[in-house]
Amino acid sequence: MDQVYEVLTLLSVLAYWIIIAAITARIVIRRRSIGVSFAWMMIIYVIPVVGIVAYLLFGEQNIGRTRAVRAQNMYRPYAEWFSHLFDIRQYQPGTLSHHAQSIGLLCENRLGIPPLADNDLQLLSSPQLILNSMIKDIDNAKHAIHMEFYIWHPGGMADSVARALVQAAQRGITVRLLLDAAGSHQFFRSEWPAKMQSAGITLARALKVSPLRVLFRRMDLRMHRKIVIIDNSIGYTGSMNLVDPRCFKANSGVGEWIDVMIRITGTCVPLLDVIQSWDWEVETDQRFLPEKPICKPHHSPEQLDTVQVIPSGPGMPEEIIHEVLLQSLYQAKHKIVITTPYFVPSENLQVALIAAAHRGVCVNIIIPNKNDSVMVEWASRSFFSELLQAGVNIHRFKGGLLHTKSVVIDETFSLIGTVNLDMRSLWLNFELTLAVDDLSFTQELTQLQQQYMDNSSLVDYSLWQQRPVYKRATEQFFYLFSPLL
Repeated sequence: MDQVYEVLTLLSVLAYWIIIAAITARIVIRRRSIGVSFAWMMIIYVIPVVGIVAYLLFGEQNIGRTRAVRAQNMYRPYAEWFSHLFDIRQYQPGTLSHHAQSIGLLCENRLGIPPLADNDLQLLSSPQLILNSMIKDIDNAKHAIHMEFYIWHPGGMADSVARALVQAAQRGITVRLLLDAAGSHQFFRSEWPAKMQSAGITLARALKVSPLRVLFRRMDLRMHRKIVIIDNSIGYTGSMNLVDPRCFKANSGVGEWIDVMIRITGTCVPLLDVIQSWDWEVETDQRFLPEKPICKPHHSPEQLDTVQVIPSGPGMPEEIIHEVLLQSLYQAKHKIVITTPYFVPSENLQVALIAAAHRGVCVNIIIPNKNDSVMVEWASRSFFSELLQAGVNIHRFKGGLLHTKSVVIDETFSLIGTVNLDMRSLWLNFELTLAVDDLSFTQELTQLQQQYMDNSSLVDYSLWQQRPVYKRATEQFFYLFSPLL
């Protein structure tokens, strides 16, 4: 009997190491960044069994067979819709600034989406202003309202938006609402889904979380986009979820969340509507391609407000927003200002920031003084020393959890949207960024970033070097996992 147990033990050990070898080979074959590959192999080898299970659940960008096949079948009709944009008058690559030209070419070649002129952008930087503006536009809707959010948290003014949507549906407006299943779990447990559906609102959950699905798709992929489209003519996107900051995570100890949204009218609104329609079809298999942009006469060439819409996520070109960020940083000549709640950059982004500082560019990174994620907080600190030594200015915002995601290059070109500077946003989540080639908008965003810096404390390099040893050790521990955060 003892020999049987010995044989079974040897077979179990052999099977375990065969699995380890197979997963290691898979990691190498995938050819991801060295940091990501090393982090996964460390987890697999250091944490027996648990590491293997973790990789099988979270190690690859698997959206599930049904979604993958559906997305594959969607490419042609959506590509044909995008191709129309190259034929309209608002596609004017010759009018783009130096910064915007390279970003435009990158997105044209990788996404098939060109930058488009004739847009009016309004920067909204307070939750009351944002939600009141949405409610007003919802109340004035004539045909259709399409909304998509990562988090909808009931309470406060978020309920006022819900009531406005119910009233719109009751007067015959088509309302479609797509919410991330995990991010909006509080909403789905509230009374609002039943109220909305009884009023005629079509409600869908994105990326449902279920123990039965763990072996068929990656469970931590998230629909992180924030999009509102009204009558295919008014759009909203930015960093703010559908929450009232006075009611959202009020006891987390980080203060109220600070966000921005951009209200857009013009040529890019139908393009945002197409991205929302893509997400809707991936989840529901229902196609609602919107009308294409209308080619209206333009009276003043000096008023061209050009916007490049950049979606990312599973099923779309890999690393597209990461490439846009790198291109933007390497083009900077004078100044870079970045705001992000979660700062865990890739190796390439860190090198780009350090290189910019070394060539004399004034680099400013604004992050929250307190973060709602302990792991991200410690991992973020692990990057400070090298950046500070290179001359990068790190500002820690004291007015709440700064959730705005923005990049301004040379005070003339800006990136703004839903993307954090962490691996999750850059590689995993469904995200959306706008590259804005409009001086007046960028100057307004620059002023807002300056307000953030005025309400921040600047990290002093000499004092930072004197932090206790236990903090350095904790930072380095979480740094090992930073490629996976």
